Amino acid sequence: MKNFLDYQLMHNTVYDWSISIGIILISIIIGKIIYWIFGSVFKKITSKTESKFDDILVDMIEEPIVLGFLLTGIWIGFSKLNFSQNIDIWITKGFYLTLIINATWLFARLLDAVIKDYFIPLTNKKENDINTHLLPVLRKSLRSVIWIIGIIMALNNAGFDVGAIIAGLGIGGLALAMAAKDTVSNIFGGFTVFTDKPFKTKDRIKIGGFDGTVEEIGLRSTRLRTLEGRLVTIPNSKFSDSMVENVSIEPNRKVVLNLGLTYDTTPDKIELAMDLLKKIANNNNNLEENVLLSFNNFGDFSLGILFIYYIKKESDILETQTQINLEILKQFNENKLEFAFPTQTIQVVNN
Repeated sequence: MKNFLDYQLMHNTVYDWSISIGIILISIIIGKIIYWIFGSVFKKITSKTESKFDDILVDMIEEPIVLGFLLTGIWIGFSKLNFSQNIDIWITKGFYLTLIINATWLFARLLDAVIKDYFIPLTNKKENDINTHLLPVLRKSLRSVIWIIGIIMALNNAGFDVGAIIAGLGIGGLALAMAAKDTVSNIFGGFTVFTDKPFKTKDRIKIGGFDGTVEEIGLRSTRLRTLEGRLVTIPNSKFSDSMVENVSIEPNRKVVLNLGLTYDTTPDKIELAMDLLKKIANNNNNLEENVLLSFNNFGDFSLGILFIYYIKKESDILETQTQINLEILKQFNENKLEFAFPTQTIQVVNN
C-alpha cells in the first residue's frame, strides 16, 4: 500500500493526489451543506420578516457564495500539488479569473433583483414614469456596466494586458461603428421616447400600420401588443421619424354619424328627427354634453343630418355606440322616419 501511495503521477505522488481530491470533495460537501442551510434555514427566517429586501438578498447570494466556496476549495486542492511554474501561474490566473467573474455575477444578479423585485413594485404604487420608462433601461444598463467592469478586472487580475486588448479593438472600431449604427440610432430613439414621452407603457398607440398596447419600452426597441393579440417589436428609431398616434390620451371618443332620410320627409319630420337625436344623446350617461346636430346636406338620394357626439373616456366605446344606434333605429321606426338608400329614377322616352 505504501508503494502505491508513493507512485508518481504527473510529478505528484498518489498520496498528494488523494489529499488534493479529498480537499475538493470536502469543499463540494460543505458547499451542499451551505446550500441546504440557505434553503432550509435562512429563507424560512427571512420569509417571516416584513421586509422583502432580505428575501431578495438571501435568494441572490445563495448560489454565487456556494460557487465561490467550491472554487476556493478546488484552488486549495490544486495548490497542494507540485506542477511546473507555467502551470502554477495558469492555475492561479484561472482561479482569480473565475473568482472575479463569480463576484461580478453575484453583484449583477443582486442589483438586478433589487431593481426588479423591490424598486419596480415600490414605484408601481406611485403613479409616475420612473418605473415605466427609466427603471427597465437603468436595470439593463447597470447590468451591462457591471459585467464590463467585472470582465476587465478579471482579465487584469489574471495578468492579461487589458490596455493592449482595448487598443487592439480600436483597429476594428470603424467597422464596428458602421455595423452598430442601427443600434445607436435605436438607442437615441429610445432616449427620445423617454424625454418627449409621446406614450408610456399600457398606452394604446398607432404607428406604421400597427394598432395596439405598449407592453415594454426598452433602450433599443419597444414591444407592442396588437389588437389581434400579436406581439410586435418596433425599433425605437421608428418613433423619431414616424407619426405616433396615442389613442389612450384622447379626452373622449368623437363619433360622427351621417344619417340620410328620404326626400319625401317633411320639414317638421326633419325637426322631429333632430329633436329625437338630441333626446337620445341627453338620456345616455356615457356621452359628453357637447352634442352637435345639423341638417347639412341635400344629397343625391337623401336629406342629410349630421350627428356628432363624444363618448366619455372611461366608458365602453363599442357598447355606447351600440346603445345609441339601437335607440336611433327604434325611435325613428316608431315615428315613421324612413332612412334613404341609393335610388335611381330612369325615364324612358318613346319617340
